[in-house]
Parts: sequence; structure tokens; C-alpha cells
Amino acid sequence: MALIVQKYGGTSVGSVDRIQAVADRVIETVKQGHQVVVVVSAMSGETDRLLGLAKSISQSPTPRELDVLLSTGEQVTIALLSMCLSDKGQPAVSYTGGQVCIRTDNAHNKARILDIESVRVHKELEEGKVVVIAGFQGNDEAGNITTLGRGGSDTTAVAMAAALKADECRIYTDVDGVYTADPRIVEDAQRLPCITYEEMLEMASLGSKVLQIRSVEFARKYNVNLRVLSSFKEGPGTLITDEDEQMEAALISGIAHNKDEAKLTIVGVPDQPGIASQILGPIADANIEVDMIVQNVGMDNTTDFTFSVHRNDFEKAKSILENTAKSIGGKNVTGDNKIAKISVVGVGMRSHAGIASKMFKALAEEGINIQMISTSEIKVSVIVAEKYLELGVRVLHSAFGLENGALAEN
Repeated sequence: MALIVQKYGGTSVGSVDRIQAVADRVIETVKQGHQVVVVVSAMSGETDRLLGLAKSISQSPTPRELDVLLSTGEQVTIALLSMCLSDKGQPAVSYTGGQVCIRTDNAHNKARILDIESVRVHKELEEGKVVVIAGFQGNDEAGNITTLGRGGSDTTAVAMAAALKADECRIYTDVDGVYTADPRIVEDAQRLPCITYEEMLEMASLGSKVLQIRSVEFARKYNVNLRVLSSFKEGPGTLITDEDEQMEAALISGIAHNKDEAKLTIVGVPDQPGIASQILGPIADANIEVDMIVQNVGMDNTTDFTFSVHRNDFEKAKSILENTAKSIGGKNVTGDNKIAKISVVGVGMRSHAGIASKMFKALAEEGINIQMISTSEIKVSVIVAEKYLELGVRVLHSAFGLENGALAEN
């Protein structure tokens, strides 16, 4: 008998019919001889509706009360799903995050899980019940309700799987796995049967929206086998797990992209120690995250300093940089918020040379100019003009042979 944690997102439980379908899937898993814990999100659109109610009352609702309000969305879902399971003859019991002692820090609206007590859940499972748990929430040490931020139900599911020592954590979404590229851009993108934690973390951080980054980090830390499946059709999905010998053979696992990018350049600043800190310090103080950084030294002892930020932060960062340019003697500031990032990801890069050059050649042959480059052990990312995003993704997908699945070393 295996212990399976299943997580269903908002679209998967978005209506009474969808909840009925989830109940049928849960019962089928029980019939296979497994114990099942289900973690659910609020019904699709419910969190946004609750946020709208809060804003209609207060433009700046207190974080504590906002958590009290937002946590009710999941409470509705757990009750409805438990009722549905019971009505179909499967004993079930629902619990809020606080009731199963999901303890978090006190950072309201973006809390982090500190500890989970599993005794109560194990007792219910031993009695033959399906345990339905509200995702996205917990309690701090003072007993206050906290929420984990957008996508927090994924993290709840993985944390529960770790605490219960579950055999597998299955994340059911509106896609049937992790693909070699976005199928909406690349028609022959292939579903990956498996991928490493590291690769999934890179792909999530580089634009893939399949899983929340924190949930993958949690899975890697506690070695939880994580599987992404569709709640709308049958299939094996994609297993996210630790690296093994077979997976080491994969040269490139996928192409990720992100169009929410913008870049800024401060031109002609003095080339001297500490200049990078003077430029990026005020950006960091404004809580703006910087991604790629390029610094070019000229012949006249000045440097051009370029970095990328999220597109939503472009105007704010540009204003800050213009003030910085005046204070440190920079000539001027330029910016571009019509750029995109394309990345190739694969653990095989560690032991295989020539990935970057192959990537650059493929893009050059299509006349796509590379504006910035960033690398790590298992990824190469480039910034290009936004108009070349889809072409660039398709070109690289073909260049690395990903229409046949993850390319193996020859």
C-alpha cells in the first residue's frame, strides 16, 4: 500500500462538475489500494473575488485580516470535496491548515512553512478515510491564520508529502506534464517522462509556469518524488525527482522563455571599484530584483553597465537609475522593455561542451541578435528582441532535436 498526496488547483475544482470528477479520481486511487491525502486550492477565480471584496472595503487591508479572508476560499473546497466523497461512499474528512498543525512564520500573505504534525492525518488514514486538506494556509506560533502566497497550495502538498513520508506527490493541473517547450509555441514539443529537481527549478525560474518554485525547492530538500499530471485527461505525466544515471544522459531537457523582461543601461560611468554597488544598491533598496548583468569597459576609463529587470519594474528602475547617473557622473541612461529571455536547460551540459556555441549559431542563422548572455552549470540564457521570441524558441527546439524528446549525448 502506497501513500499518495494529490493536489488539485483552482481550475481542477472550479465547478461542482469538476469537484465530482476529482472525487472519482480520488476514489479510483483508493481502489488501487493506496492511502490518499488530497490538498486543494480555492475554486477558480475565488481568491481574486475575495481580494476584490477586500479592496472594496479598504485600499490597504491589514495583512492579518487579509489572510483570514483569503483562507476561506480553500475551506469551501475542502468541505465540498469531502461531502462529495462521502456521498459516493468513500469516507472522508476535511481539515484546514491550522487543524493539521501546519505551522508557519508570521509573514502574513507570504508565510513559509516551519513544521507539520502528521499524527492526526495518519490516524484518519488508518481508519480508511481520505484526508482533504486546505492548501495555501497555516497558523503561526500565536495561532494567527497565515497564507503562503500565490501558488502556495503546491508547497502545502509537497510539505505534507514530506511530513507524511508519502511515496509520491501528484500535482494535477490543466497541463499533462512538463514539455520540452511551450506547446502553444512549438507544435511538436514533447512531454518529458522525467526531469531533475535542478532542471525544473531552472525552468520554473526562467518562465515555465507549471510549478511554483518554492514547491520544487521543498521537494528537492526533502527528496519528495513529484509528478505533474492533468486533471482533465489520463496519462503518466512528468516525474520530477533526483538525478539518476538515465537522466544524466539527457543533454538538453527543454527550452524555457520569459517575455516579462526589460533592460537598462547606464552609459559612461567611471570604471572604478565599487561602481557596481553604487548602481545596483538603490535598485535593491527599492526591492527590485535584477537578473542578468553585463559590464563593458571602454578605452577612456569608463564603463557601460547593463542589467535586466522584470518588465513591471522598468519605469521605477529607470527613474532610480537616472538619479544614480547624475550622482556618479554617468553620461546617460537607456532602456528597452520590448525584450525577451530564451533559455536552454539540461543537466547534460555539465559534461558536454559546445552547447552555448550551438545555441548562438542557430539563432544567428535566423538573424536573431543576442543582446545579453547568462550561464550556469545547467542552463544558457540569452536576451533577444521580443519580436524574435517565438521564432527563437522554435529554432532552438529544432536545433537540439527536442521534437524527438530530450536529446541524449552521442
